[in-house]
Amino acid sequence: MDDRDLGLFGPDSVTWRVHSDPSMMVGGLRALLVQALNPLAMAGVDRYSLFREDLWGRLDRTTEFVLTTTFGDTASAEKAAARVRAIHGRVRGIDGITGRPYRADDPELLLWVHAVEVDSFLTAYRHYGGRLSPAEADGYVAEMVRAAELVGLRAQAVPSSVAELDGYLAGVTGLLLTPAAREGMQVMLSPPLPLAARPLWGLIAAATVATMPPDIRALYGLEWFKPASLVMKLNVTALCRAINLVLPGPPQVRQARARARALESPSVVAERRRRTPDLGHHRRVVEVT
Repeated sequence: MDDRDLGLFGPDSVTWRVHSDPSMMVGGLRALLVQALNPLAMAGVDRYSLFREDLWGRLDRTTEFVLTTTFGDTASAEKAAARVRAIHGRVRGIDGITGRPYRADDPELLLWVHAVEVDSFLTAYRHYGGRLSPAEADGYVAEMVRAAELVGLRAQAVPSSVAELDGYLAGVTGLLLTPAAREGMQVMLSPPLPLAARPLWGLIAAATVATMPPDIRALYGLEWFKPASLVMKLNVTALCRAINLVLPGPPQVRQARARARALESPSVVAERRRRTPDLGHHRRVVEVT
């Protein structure tokens, strides 16, 4: 780890703010569920992934990749991405539902996975994490183009604003609830858990369903009582704030903040503290922990 290297984004990026928030739990689950409705993407997961037997392992590996590429130094981010590209190069076959060939390094599939991930993290943060101005939301989408390049996409092919991202997602066709996608939904929304942990995961699962677009919920056959969204927002936002206050956060985030503090001059620290009150309660919690 290079202590002088703050990685691909840095402490003043929107990406650090979004990806350090507990709302990422909801965003990650939402992303996996929406991504699974692309039959070619799900065919690769069904054949090559052990999501049925090792859901927590898969979630841990995905979380580790996001945290490393966000908060690690540049060399660590590039190394993690190289491992993912190598895995993608081996994932290929014929989808038994559509009869179409698939490969995980197909730029169209990579773009789908990237766009859904960015949209899901952004949506979850705006629902439960904190406020983002339109300019900050555009900044997040633009910053994440760098993450797309890591997995093999060309920057010119990737949405770099919220409007471009929304336009891409609105134009996607052919989404389908395959048997594997239905099974994946059941595993992810009702995973094997100790009895005491089920209410918390139930809250996360419900918060995820609340953020899904109506057409995505309809494909899964999930019903949602719209007036419940406000109650869900209040409860999950309070939970995320409490986690930020009580828990220290993932080690990758703590280490990145420590490197950033060590490299900051006193004048930069003073300026950030002066500006912090204007950015809302959540930003204050994030930057002083």
